[in-house]
Amino acid sequence: MATRIRLQRHGKKGKPFFHVIIADSRSKRDGRFIEKIGTYNPNTNPATIELDFDRALHWVQVGAEASDTARAMLSYKGVLMMDHLLRGVTKGALTEDQAKAKFAKWSEEKGSKIDNKISGLSKAAQDDLTKRLAAEKEVSDAREAARQPIVEEVVEEAPAVEAAPATEAPVKAAAPAEAAPAVETPSKEEAPAAEEAPKTEEPKAE
Repeated sequence: MATRIRLQRHGKKGKPFFHVIIADSRSKRDGRFIEKIGTYNPNTNPATIELDFDRALHWVQVGAEASDTARAMLSYKGVLMMDHLLRGVTKGALTEDQAKAKFAKWSEEKGSKIDNKISGLSKAAQDDLTKRLAAEKEVSDAREAARQPIVEEVVEEAPAVEAAPATEAPVKAAAPAEAAPAVETPSKEEAPAAEEAPKTEEPKAE
C-alpha cells in the first residue's frame, strides 16, 4: 500500500485550515487516513505549522511520498534535513554526534531567519500604519485649510450690527386752536316783544 503525506482541508469558506495526515494514495482528500501528524494554518503571516517531528521523520524514512505542499513543510521544519543527515550516518559519512551538531546549527540559523522575518513583517506593518496615519492627517489638514478662508470671508461680509442712536421723535407744535364762532344769543333787550293778543270785548248785558 503506497502511503502519502498530504493535507486534509478543514475550516470554513475563505478561511481554510489543514491537517497534515498520512493516508493511502487512493483515498479521497477528505476521506479516511492512517495518522494525523500535524496542522497547517495559512491564515497567519507567516503561516503556522505544527508538526510531530519524530512521526514525520519516521514516515519519511519508511518511504512515504509527500505532496508538494507537504514536502515544503517538511523541509521548513527540518524533517528532510534530519533524514539526509541520518542517511549519511548510515553510510558512515559522519558520526551521529556530527549529524546532531550540524542539525543544531541548521536549526539555529533557520530560527534566526524566521525571527528576522517576523520582526520585519511587524516593522513593515508599523511603518504602513504610520504612513496611513500621516496621509489621513494631511487630508484632514488640507480640508481644514480649505474651509478656513470661507469662514473668514463670511465673517468679513457680514454687516456689523450697530445699536441705532435713540432719536427723539420731533414734537409737533400744537396748532393754535381756532376760536369757535360765537353763537349769538339774543339778549333780553333785543328779544322781540311778544305780540299782545287782541282783547275781545265782552258783550254788555242788556
